[in-house]
Amino acid sequence: MKMKIVAALGGNALGENASEQKMLLKEASKSLADLIGKGYELVLVHGNGPQVGMINKAFNGEMPLAECTAMSQGYIGFQLQNALQNALDENSINRKVSTVITQVLVDENDQAFQNPEKPIGMFFSSIPEDEYQYMEDSNKGYRRVVASPKPLDIIEIDTIQTLINEGNVVVACGGGGIPVIRKNDVLESVDAVIDKDYASASLAHHLNADCLMILTEVNQVAINYGKENEEWLENLSIEKAKEYLELGHFGKGSMGPKVAAAIEFVEGYPHRQAIITSLKNAKNVMETKEKTVIKN
Repeated sequence: MKMKIVAALGGNALGENASEQKMLLKEASKSLADLIGKGYELVLVHGNGPQVGMINKAFNGEMPLAECTAMSQGYIGFQLQNALQNALDENSINRKVSTVITQVLVDENDQAFQNPEKPIGMFFSSIPEDEYQYMEDSNKGYRRVVASPKPLDIIEIDTIQTLINEGNVVVACGGGGIPVIRKNDVLESVDAVIDKDYASASLAHHLNADCLMILTEVNQVAINYGKENEEWLENLSIEKAKEYLELGHFGKGSMGPKVAAAIEFVEGYPHRQAIITSLKNAKNVMETKEKTVIKN
């Protein structure tokens, strides 16, 4: 049987504008096409942290975040679908790429709505004087923070599975998915942004994937990051991952959600593994040692 991989591409790794993103996705798609060519079954999720903030700003904050996420799913999904299809065709790999505009169910009583912690948009050197909340993120500056409820279910999961069964490479849950709640059996969007790493873990779980692969800007996870005693980790058990997370080694706006999502996907399932590495390592992800593997 083919190994099924759900791969999550970070929004911060996709550049600062549409043209730069297009160029970066073209390069990334070469590696992803090689991975597909090796026989792996690949499902893709992309982030949208910077992009959803820019879209919201372009509408002067008047466009709800759910609709901003839908827009980001459309244009990032298009660019990824286009670049990957071209890469597959160039390598004579007979696979088609489909993007699914995806709604993700959340709980309207999730505590995240009272405690916004999800950074979106651009970095600022100081806190802007406006009505939004901000936090320091990854020692790069301040970013706006919004509610980020946990995903409960994926509304289009059956559609995604059908497309996979028919041989498609699927792009789904873009930007963590469009957050919706269910009221009286009716789906309603809510003003929030779901973390794409948690959404990727949920998607991987629902698809019973073998591997959750989180592609980011660094090759491996580190403890004491940026300090003299910095240590890069090649293998990480669930127990150690939880311990380091508890000790605050992984930033809330950066590596923290990635490690937490990896734990969520792997824990209790001996056949599963999660890999955190850089986008450039995607091509040879199963062979390279420059990655962090989290498993039971």
